[in-house]
Amino acid sequence: MDPFSMLELLLSENQFELILPETGTSAPDTIRLVYLMNDAVESFLLFHNARLTGTYDPAYEGELDALLTQDENERYALIVHQGDSVVTLFFEDLTLENHYYDYSQLGHFWMKGYEYLRQLEYRIAILRDKLDYLGENSCNANERELASLAEFPPLNVCCYPAVPEKYRVIRENPWHLSEDASRVFQSIAVEASDPKLLHRLKDYEQHPTKRRARQIARLLHRNAHAKTVDLLTRKLQKASSAYPSRTFGKAQQTRHLALELFAKKRQKELEKRGIRSELLREEPFTTAQDSIEFKMHLMIWEKGILNRKARIETWEDQ
Repeated sequence: MDPFSMLELLLSENQFELILPETGTSAPDTIRLVYLMNDAVESFLLFHNARLTGTYDPAYEGELDALLTQDENERYALIVHQGDSVVTLFFEDLTLENHYYDYSQLGHFWMKGYEYLRQLEYRIAILRDKLDYLGENSCNANERELASLAEFPPLNVCCYPAVPEKYRVIRENPWHLSEDASRVFQSIAVEASDPKLLHRLKDYEQHPTKRRARQIARLLHRNAHAKTVDLLTRKLQKASSAYPSRTFGKAQQTRHLALELFAKKRQKELEKRGIRSELLREEPFTTAQDSIEFKMHLMIWEKGILNRKARIETWEDQ
């Protein structure tokens, strides 16, 4: 998809979040438009040799009315109506800028219960968004394979949503089990030597009902099938580890490191008692402001008689 088609897609979805250049920057005439922002990627459309007139309302939420024109000098004008406000963006060229990041060690704990499965749902969902919005070249081969699991209802938003309901973007027919998703999850069960789960997966493939999807979902938090879930986690970590971590200013990095060292000290204390845990961080975007503050989480594994659970300990940047 070319940048102008991406712009058209954004506007059709009533999305228009500009990032204006700061004084003294190296590109004072370049204006960014947020295209896709999640833990896996920060993507922008760049308006080059740009000038903004009218009134831009960064807090506006609602329908947009937009018109793109081009004059005889091949200079563009994007006119956007934000309710009663009108903003015009003059520019000469439009390009795409992507920044990919490692999302395997990031965690968000907005929803309670079986948090480790909700983290998988979240990572698969942002991976699938990256693939859908930016195309196959935005993902490596392992990511493209795992992205199909967004259409595996026992693990997607149908059964283990990672975000509260008001923030969920539900795909059309979310209970649909795709052939690729079924194949990928079955291959993971085979690799994990989990024949009982594999048998249930094949039955679900033949009869993909909501009831069977919920049955598979319950199996995923059983101790008996932990190896399959852990293998999927490692596969996502390996696929994501090809990308760098986000970096911040020196002062922020120092605070983040101090918080991480404190969490690691706690992790070592648990290890001495034979308790396994996973260290995860929560961090803001590097380019655009958001409401997320830096946090460190310990996801501490708890083994019940039948079900596998986790509890979360969190440290926040003050």
